[in-house]
Amino acid sequence: MARLTYLERRNGTYYARIDIPVDLVAHIGSEVRKKSLRTKDENEAKKRLWPVIEAWRAEFEDVRARREITADDKAAAVWQHYEATIQRDEQKRRAMPTPADMDAEEQRLLRRIEKGEINSDSFAGMINAHTELELMLRARTDDANRRARRLTALKTALSSGDIKLIEPAVRDFIGRHRLLVEVGSDEYRELCTLMTRAEVEGLERTLERDRGNYSGAPTDPIVRPVTGTTRETAAPGERIMEVFAIYERENPKNIKADTLAQARRDIGTFVDYVGSTYPVHRIDKKAVREWKALLLNYPVKATETKAFEGMKIAQIVKHNEKIGKPTISTNTVNRYLSGLGAFCTWLKDNGYLDSYPVTEMFLTKKKDKVVFPFKVDQMNTLFKSPFFIGCQSDDAPRFWSKPGNVLIRDHRYWVPLIMLYSGARPAEIAQLAVSDVRQEHGHWVMHITDEGDGDNKSVKNEESMRLVPVHNELVKLGFLDYHADMKKAGEDRLFPLAGRNSRGQMIADFSRDFGRYLTKIGLKSGRGLSLYSFRHGVFDAYRRAGYLDEQFNFMLGHASGNKVTGGYGILPQGILEQRVELVNAIAYPDLKLDHLRDKRESPEAQVATG
Repeated sequence: MARLTYLERRNGTYYARIDIPVDLVAHIGSEVRKKSLRTKDENEAKKRLWPVIEAWRAEFEDVRARREITADDKAAAVWQHYEATIQRDEQKRRAMPTPADMDAEEQRLLRRIEKGEINSDSFAGMINAHTELELMLRARTDDANRRARRLTALKTALSSGDIKLIEPAVRDFIGRHRLLVEVGSDEYRELCTLMTRAEVEGLERTLERDRGNYSGAPTDPIVRPVTGTTRETAAPGERIMEVFAIYERENPKNIKADTLAQARRDIGTFVDYVGSTYPVHRIDKKAVREWKALLLNYPVKATETKAFEGMKIAQIVKHNEKIGKPTISTNTVNRYLSGLGAFCTWLKDNGYLDSYPVTEMFLTKKKDKVVFPFKVDQMNTLFKSPFFIGCQSDDAPRFWSKPGNVLIRDHRYWVPLIMLYSGARPAEIAQLAVSDVRQEHGHWVMHITDEGDGDNKSVKNEESMRLVPVHNELVKLGFLDYHADMKKAGEDRLFPLAGRNSRGQMIADFSRDFGRYLTKIGLKSGRGLSLYSFRHGVFDAYRRAGYLDEQFNFMLGHASGNKVTGGYGILPQGILEQRVELVNAIAYPDLKLDHLRDKRESPEAQVATG
């Protein structure tokens, strides 16, 4: 096999031959690499072959490990080269002969003359004897002249675009930091210009020091201490995909094999951006944010498109600006983020990360009507507003924003809170029967179904029929007490005052009025926030808790195979326990609702309920 694959014989001499991997052809510049093994003996050729092949493979892996240059890298290149220029000068100054050294050399020369070791009989001997002293006397002047000449040459190079003088330093920086910058490219020439400017500033400082002035500072605005850092190389076992393999084996959430494989591919694009040697502990919001920005412009099926063959994600996005292939959807971007988010939750739980870098990174689905989830500070403002803690009257929406002692405690109060801690749709909640809220295997659940109440109940689709456990926070807020009151009053419907509009849409009027209320209290300007923002927030809460979309979609009525349609629904205890764990994973750090619990117990409040 080795003979057929890697050995090639030409004119009796054996050559090593290898096909360049498709994804590296653009970077290496050829499709095949050959090298003479300098022998006509096949056995000897085989001995010499494998070191050559292994060296090529190591080179290919090194190219794959390289990454795109970032703004932080460029800033670091400038500052490091500026400091290196000054440090080299300082080292030379320390090595320069001192006045004492020159006096000692002069005395040694005089003693040799007195002893007759040096005399006029040998002119060449006299010249040689004085040379070392002359070099010592001129050392500082010669070095200053050399630096001045280089400074002039660099300034000329800047104006003419000549990069030859700075190229050795640029190539060294690219190599040390394993950057993917092609020689001659725009990025390469830009880096050459930046580092030239850095050295000009450094040489200016050294000439000032020749005059005894050590107070000089850079005047070029690009030469400044870096705030970011160049990306470090991971220690063995700490590369992202190495650690992902451990996560994959553990599979703490019992993710399906196909979903894990998809997550591996999706996270692979993140690694493609940051580089395969990027340490797992360095994953942060900045890196995720930059990756997400690329995903927003990432073409559909990019890895299967010949036009993008051999390119990394940043190159693909840049090339697509020219060819205009359609880009992936908002849902697909969220899928990428969800896969990375679940992995990062495991990383945090296992001590690889100190914080969760994907929080609040998810995109709202793009629809005709744009809806954003509430931020925690917005919810704290909302739940402390008159509608929830006491308004002037519940008769008309215009009174909701005016402080008073009337507590609204019918469907208008409970629908937002139930949405907050279940993600259920407003109509699904508003049409609940008293009997739809009950205990199963010791857990309180809400049965979302179109059965019961004649033909007045409906759901969006079959997948929408489901059992959703009652969240612990809803119990604390008094939801079960409200349910008990409705049952004691003999009501069939949990929210008897919730009605449909002329088009048959459940609580559509309240949904409209709630959006207007958000505007009145200053939370909303234009489109974005609505009653549905609570539902969107639950998607992010599940992702924040480390769940992939496929693991919780059925809880919100999206996934098939998890619906409950028969009678009032029966679930085995184990499956119900899993749903209880899921629903109680919905959490909002720093959300404060204690005042609502206190308010419902206030004796002076007038409570408006169904």
